[in-house]
Amino acid sequence: MQIEMIIKSLMFDPVTNLPIIILRDKDGHHMLPIWMGVFEANAIALQIENVASPRPMTHDLLKNVIEDLNADIKKIVVHDLKDNTFYALLYLEVNGETVAIDARPSDAIALALRARAPIFIDKKVIENAKKMDLLPDKHDAEQLQQWLANLKPEEFGKYKM
Repeated sequence: MQIEMIIKSLMFDPVTNLPIIILRDKDGHHMLPIWMGVFEANAIALQIENVASPRPMTHDLLKNVIEDLNADIKKIVVHDLKDNTFYALLYLEVNGETVAIDARPSDAIALALRARAPIFIDKKVIENAKKMDLLPDKHDAEQLQQWLANLKPEEFGKYKM
């Protein structure tokens, strides 16, 4: 089962100092943190903030190539978690057929934002993240969700590189 997610926030993990994106389902029942590299986080942040670059960045270029080849980005799915690494698939429609392409979740999310395509997480990924202690326990998760829900945009700060 796939669960549609939205981006709740993009911030630095205070423990690792790595960029982290928090995905949450629309009802607020499921949350998933995904750590990523600085460049991928920057690509996501630029799109979230609607900052246009004077020349196409890598994710803009890829989106343009996909569209120029008459393909559509239909969705992305974070479908697996192995050895603390998330795996995603980028689903394209090409000539009426669906093609799934392996991608890092951060790249897939950056593309999904540019194409206005939905982001999904396979429910088994959320279950595995709980088993691997990547997600806080129920009490901590409720506190984290409450903290995230109460954050104001100005508290996120600008994502500076």
